Amino acid sequence: MQPVCFDEQDIAWLTEAARQQIAGCRKRAFDGTVLFTPDGIGNYDAHWTRDFYYMTQALDLMDAREVRAGIQYLLQGQRADGVIPDRRQADGTSVYCAGPPDHPIADFPLDNAAFMVLLVADFVRHTGQIDLFRDNAQRLERAMASVPLSEAGLVFNDPEHPHSPYGFTDCIAKTGEELFCSLLDWRAANEMARLYAQISDLRRAGIFQARAQQTAAALTRLWDERSGMFLAASCECRQIDIWGNALCVYLDFPLAPSRRAAIVDYLVAHADEVTQRGQVRHLPAGEHWQRLLIAVPEGVYQNGGFWGTASGWYLDAVAQKDAVLAARLFRELVQDYRARGIHEWVNGETAHLPNYVASAVNPLVAVRRLVERPPYQGCR
Repeated sequence: MQPVCFDEQDIAWLTEAARQQIAGCRKRAFDGTVLFTPDGIGNYDAHWTRDFYYMTQALDLMDAREVRAGIQYLLQGQRADGVIPDRRQADGTSVYCAGPPDHPIADFPLDNAAFMVLLVADFVRHTGQIDLFRDNAQRLERAMASVPLSEAGLVFNDPEHPHSPYGFTDCIAKTGEELFCSLLDWRAANEMARLYAQISDLRRAGIFQARAQQTAAALTRLWDERSGMFLAASCECRQIDIWGNALCVYLDFPLAPSRRAAIVDYLVAHADEVTQRGQVRHLPAGEHWQRLLIAVPEGVYQNGGFWGTASGWYLDAVAQKDAVLAARLFRELVQDYRARGIHEWVNGETAHLPNYVASAVNPLVAVRRLVERPPYQGCR
């Protein structure tokens, strides 16, 4: 594996840009808690669970006290049945479903429980404040229990009564066993096991370790031998999930070496088709989702747009085979951000919603990880 040589000035620029994006999305809640909206222009004017998690991956760019308070603010909005808010507004209102509060897109998204666990786990890992987990362990267990699973142990989205799946595809009816949320659930279960072991509750740790192992064994049900990639879901939208496969490699999900190599080979071979200016679409070139929860025109937003949110996972995966390609994708991404701003998604000359925080933070975190670990260390 060759070192990936990223430009130090590009990394420095994106670091400062991420810092500015995070600072620009702060607002105060009714109780004085600092909230972090997904963007800096108030389009998504609330404290969103998954977007907040993506921001906190760059905890060195934030105030840890504000982050802890933001985690508690979300946990305080947990529903009696364990469901974590999709977002919580500045007035304290908890909104559990995607879409307008009075007109939800579908049932509650299937990813927020995992993101809530990851928020706590990463915060504890970076600060050592294990009391945050100890005080909220039962809340997190109830959150994990609220996620519907198939008999095989994968996150399950009922075709007859669909939920929104992962929030960056919350308009898409990926039904049956679902890839992306199962990957998140696997990681969250592993983190619950680690945290319980940290407080010496080995019985609870074992329960969540078993859940993670079951997910790891069952995910092969979504493998498509023809393409050498995972499908997004087992029922509707049985399509290659570009983001999910890139995330699978990024998370170091336990795969047979041949399958990991197949995913990397596919992403490298199709890079010019599924990326644009370093940003990544959800599906292979020319494809659009087979079933939607609300109307989304082809070529825009979650149905054909190119997103910076997934760029870091993608370049991390292709770096395992083609270091030059990974460096080129990062350079293209930063050049586009410098030229026309950091947007939620782009397609051609369309650039939608500026000052979108995940588009800056997610690639930055991935590149930081690449340059700090062997064999990349010291080559930027």
